[in-house]
Amino acid sequence: MIKILLPIAALLSGIALLLLGTGLLNTLLALRGSGEGFTDQTLGFLGSAYFAGFILGTWLCPKLIRRMGHVCAFAFLAAAEAVSVLVHALFVDPITWLVLRVITGVALVGIYTVIESWLNTQAPPERRGQVFAMYMAVNLGSLALAQQLLRLDTPMEFTLFALASMLITAALMPVVATRLPQPVIGNTKGLSLRRLWKAAPVACSAALLSGLAMGGFWGLGAVYAGRMGMDTPQIATFVSLVIIAGAASQWPLGMLSDRTDRRMALAIISGIAVAGGLLMALLGQFGQWLLLAAVIFGGGSFAVYPAAVAHLIDHLQHDDILSGNASLLMLHGLGAAIGPALAGWLMGMTAPLALPLFFAVMFGFCGLYALLQARRGADLIVDAPAHYIPMVRTSNEVLGMMLEDAETDSTPDSKADSAQADSNNSDTQASATDPSDTTHSTTRSTANDSGH
Repeated sequence: MIKILLPIAALLSGIALLLLGTGLLNTLLALRGSGEGFTDQTLGFLGSAYFAGFILGTWLCPKLIRRMGHVCAFAFLAAAEAVSVLVHALFVDPITWLVLRVITGVALVGIYTVIESWLNTQAPPERRGQVFAMYMAVNLGSLALAQQLLRLDTPMEFTLFALASMLITAALMPVVATRLPQPVIGNTKGLSLRRLWKAAPVACSAALLSGLAMGGFWGLGAVYAGRMGMDTPQIATFVSLVIIAGAASQWPLGMLSDRTDRRMALAIISGIAVAGGLLMALLGQFGQWLLLAAVIFGGGSFAVYPAAVAHLIDHLQHDDILSGNASLLMLHGLGAAIGPALAGWLMGMTAPLALPLFFAVMFGFCGLYALLQARRGADLIVDAPAHYIPMVRTSNEVLGMMLEDAETDSTPDSKADSAQADSNNSDTQASATDPSDTTHSTTRSTANDSGH
């Protein structure tokens, strides 16, 4: 394990520091904007602007990285984000913040692309599962821990903005100092939405609807907790619990996804998220009980998108996996860009309780459609079933790493063995799987794959 960690320690420490600063900023802006009297609609648009920047950065940043190189691009984007943090504190104005949120979204997806493409080339093929597990733990752990930094001072002061900027700036040091060779960024074109929908309509609807709901949570979850009377430390705990519960539920819900009809599993997982959203609405006035609702909501909501990715891969030819996942990622991002604005408008027009009800409706539609599709008949899988892998929306590079892992471990001999086994015994599952394959992944079961 030490041999694996040492070459990538700079990358993991860099992303950890950056996400501590970014995770703090995202919640801090919601609380500061609320304290400054911004309407729920305005706060929703700020959340949408961030995810719109994410989508824009998906197109812009690969060109920037190819032109500047990984180290320079990371430094450039991290510096832009650190400066943006401080400008938020200097100019408390909705229009200014709107522009800054777009810049932050562009910068963050570019940084994800840098780190993940580097991990892609540095992780030994046989250790990609462990590297991605560490990367996911660093990612979600940093975001959860970042919320607790809100306890250090009030959002109305400059201190937390300065701290977020310092953490993002500090992320430059380990990455700039690294001697790792710089990889080449590829150019992956996504499948058309028509082909994507034809291949797996359940995956498409789950990606879009979960994006709508989760965009609403990231943009307005802290605002809702504040509207329910929570103070800043309680809000920090609320957001942290959603993230921690989401990370902890990945393994059991992943097993469910792999062992039953994927559509039925999506219906069940969505149902858990619906239950959490409804409990948030019902228990919003009861502080400690709202934390319980946060655990249930996080446990279900964070597992919907990974299950959708696995379901999509079930229905794609090998050559279409990477481009199909890139399109699914974009569809999820589109939902995340619309969700905060829509949820903020609903909160402004009705009441804060509209937010958790919005979560319940989005995941309710997702689960209902998956259930209806499951009742239509058996799920037709193109090649071999995929495996569920815990993952969050980052960049296209993480998908490329999972696909390359499949190509590395799926050898001609193993494929031949699988074909022979299938011809001899129709009840035997694909025996080409590497015996050491014990990690969950969103790639074919004929390979030992893992991802973030």
